[in-house]
Amino acid sequence: MNSVVENPPENNILRWWQRLSSLPAGSLLFSYFLGWYAPYSGTIGSRVETLQPGFAKVSLRDRRRVRNHLKSIHAIALMNLGEITTGLAVLTALPPDMRGIVLGLQAEYLKKSRGTLTAEANFKMPAKIDDNTSCEVKSEILDEGGDLVAVVRATWLLGFKHSA
Repeated sequence: MNSVVENPPENNILRWWQRLSSLPAGSLLFSYFLGWYAPYSGTIGSRVETLQPGFAKVSLRDRRRVRNHLKSIHAIALMNLGEITTGLAVLTALPPDMRGIVLGLQAEYLKKSRGTLTAEANFKMPAKIDDNTSCEVKSEILDEGGDLVAVVRATWLLGFKHSA
């Protein structure tokens, strides 16, 4: 179930998603842009499928560059996919005067990952936010058969932007 923010804030990520996703190959263009903007995250070549305030769905195709020696998708590629998904869910829910940064990541690997994977994350803004509030956000990663292959938990530190 998607936790959608009732009155979404003006958000650059969402604005770019709305501009590009309606175009032919728009989600692919958005995903390339995201990989350019966050270069390390772009290394796995994930694709944003759905983006709403507080919700993200991202896919990852199984190919040689994300595999390990066991011919399954590498653990760190799964961690990266989970972090991207939680980040998009969090950052699309934040008001313009806030920012977020990852404090920590934890992953549970439940099954060898093969085939196209889909990760989903939901984030609901806490009722009360102080500067430097930490929130845990979970991303569940499923294989093509709908089996849960990994769960990534990201701790995000939320705070207010301060003028320099």
